[in-house]
Amino acid sequence: MLKNHKILLIGGTGFVGRHLARALVEAGVQVTIPTRRYEKNRDITMLPSVILVEADINEAGVLEHLATGKDAVINLVGILHGATPAIPYGKEFAAAHVELPKKIVAACKATGVKHLVHMSALHASNRAPSEYLRSKAAGEAVINESGLITTIFRPSVIFGMRDAFLNMFAKLLRTFPILPLAAAGARFQPVAVSDVADAFVQALTNPSMQNKTFDLCGPKVYTLKELVAYTGEVIGFKRKLIELPESLAYVQAGFLSLLPNPMISQDNLRSMEVDSVWTPDCKAPAGWNPQPLEAVAPVYLLDSGDAAQLAEYRSRAGR
Repeated sequence: MLKNHKILLIGGTGFVGRHLARALVEAGVQVTIPTRRYEKNRDITMLPSVILVEADINEAGVLEHLATGKDAVINLVGILHGATPAIPYGKEFAAAHVELPKKIVAACKATGVKHLVHMSALHASNRAPSEYLRSKAAGEAVINESGLITTIFRPSVIFGMRDAFLNMFAKLLRTFPILPLAAAGARFQPVAVSDVADAFVQALTNPSMQNKTFDLCGPKVYTLKELVAYTGEVIGFKRKLIELPESLAYVQAGFLSLLPNPMISQDNLRSMEVDSVWTPDCKAPAGWNPQPLEAVAPVYLLDSGDAAQLAEYRSRAGR
């Protein structure tokens, strides 16, 4: 039972974090979420038993202060883009995926927190073609070597209300009559964010999940082109999709990566060289029964604005 447990949720203001915070609250947990921008994220405090704290977790002593008195720590922090490419990975990936886990482990040890649940990525590997996947693998090594009670989850691409995946394509499809598509043949096994959140909650109470790594995938494999085409069908904007050859895809990604919030980068393309799907060595949690994309995506693609999220928070908070 998790009732009255106190959890520090790092990365709790992001897409997955908001869904996980709600799942934890429903399980009776008091959830502390640090953020550097309190006003921007104060809507999450509409969830009962969520404590939003304005703090910079990279400052000395902050993580120790936040972890004090907690029963467990969950780390969801991840970035998709880095500004300084390097081998094996640049400083941005190092800071988010390697150095932060080191700080979290140190804070757990300093405060007596024994349980740490960590988000990685499917097929993270030191031999992967992208900085993202290599740095995620390095972060996994930090967690595995920590000596704490740990669980690591490695999801494929995650979809759900307010995601930055299908919603991004929906926005593009509503705007442009023709959509050039890089890595159109890349394969994914999308997993619903609610299923991912449930797995994290389960890991906090299930001894059989301790000190293990699990791969989280949905029930069906799609190419990127199939996912974009399906999104267009759902929202009623079927568009012409042009598959870009690899050379043009990297040129496009290079230009887009110069934007403040790029939709895609060259490192993303390198990540997509590895299909984000089940392989024989993948391991799912016991009883894993993920929802199909087609049962979930239409609900939020047709009503995915902030008003819908706010209404959901109000409903669950009993307001």
